[in-house]
Amino acid sequence: MKKKLLIYAHYYYPDVAATGQILQELAERLKERFDITVVCSVPSYTGEIPPHYRQKKVYLEEYEGVKLVRVPVPPFSKSDKFSRIKNLLSYYFGAKKATRTLGRQDYVFTISQPPVLGGLLGVYAKKKCKAKLIYNIQDFNPEQIEAVGYFTCKPFLWLMKKIDTATCQKSDTVVVVGRDMVQTLKNRFHGRPMPKYCTINNWTDERAIFPLSAQDKGVQAFKARYGLEGKFIIMYSGNLGLYYDLPNLLKVVASFKDRKDVAFVFVGQGGVESELKAYKAAQGLDNVVFLPYQPKESLLYSLNAADVHWVVNAKGIKGVSVPSKLYGVMAAGKPVLGVLEAGSEAREIIQEAGCGLIADPADYKEIERLLHQFINKQADIAGMGASGRAYLEAHLTKTASVEKYIRAIEEC
Repeated sequence: MKKKLLIYAHYYYPDVAATGQILQELAERLKERFDITVVCSVPSYTGEIPPHYRQKKVYLEEYEGVKLVRVPVPPFSKSDKFSRIKNLLSYYFGAKKATRTLGRQDYVFTISQPPVLGGLLGVYAKKKCKAKLIYNIQDFNPEQIEAVGYFTCKPFLWLMKKIDTATCQKSDTVVVVGRDMVQTLKNRFHGRPMPKYCTINNWTDERAIFPLSAQDKGVQAFKARYGLEGKFIIMYSGNLGLYYDLPNLLKVVASFKDRKDVAFVFVGQGGVESELKAYKAAQGLDNVVFLPYQPKESLLYSLNAADVHWVVNAKGIKGVSVPSKLYGVMAAGKPVLGVLEAGSEAREIIQEAGCGLIADPADYKEIERLLHQFINKQADIAGMGASGRAYLEAHLTKTASVEKYIRAIEEC
């Protein structure tokens, strides 16, 4: 008989959140080994709730052989912190209520989203379901929100860190997604006994995302749909959020406003989206294009449509979070324009793979210089892209990471 595995996923298919996609692919690969139940919210990543998910207290579904328990949450605005907090708390309390109906489990797997609350759900289920707890830290909080000044109440931040550190201590295994994050975990304990931990990178399914030629019909159709034919495309694909310094990067992009042969394409939504669009309008940046999130089946073409991809983090995010978009860029065989701190996981990978050019966060003159290098074809664009794909195939495949998760779960 299969052992039971309970997974908490704030976002899950069809939501396009990176963590939701990772957890979906993980669950679907683990279902042959475990009897899996996922407790998630109704689809809500964009802030909107589909009408058919507004009537019930809980939705029991199955997708690709994985049982889903969806709990309702209210709509929210990513630019309104209070509506976001209300949404997160609704998921937390709804997930706790759902857990009480699930009975005994062998393993509980939870992630650090929602911040702190995801970990608390795991601790609750460990006791309630008499299970082993695996805590997957995708982002350290409050360190992340503290780094960008999203919330500044020091007593509250202290309490958040104390609670989340206690969650780590109560976990049977802590999984971090970058080598640089190990030091952050150690810093929390200040020489006190550490929980068992390991590092497992996130991934992109390299069989679903792979290099395509510029002549591919799907790539050409994507460009035609958004008026990007004949452009040198520099793309940012993902959350337009607080942790990426995007408003200041757009000011660098403004110095290229007269380059009609270049398109700076931002694919996604997020908390700074309205600010970015307002700046574009005020500065008349006609070569800046904003596109909606692309459905999973279109990512192959959108990622391949770009000539270069941004992979960025704001200053202070080293050891706190790893931008998962890097794996998709490497899978598509595209070069990276990295804006990342020295010693950070993503920067280390780019340097080891030789798949891009890198500047330090807030070094805007250097970022502008690297943009010139790419746009003026002074960089080996094809070579960097090929190197990234080769490195990914050798070291960062989906299969390799999933096998590490299986070992982490079964050995905890």
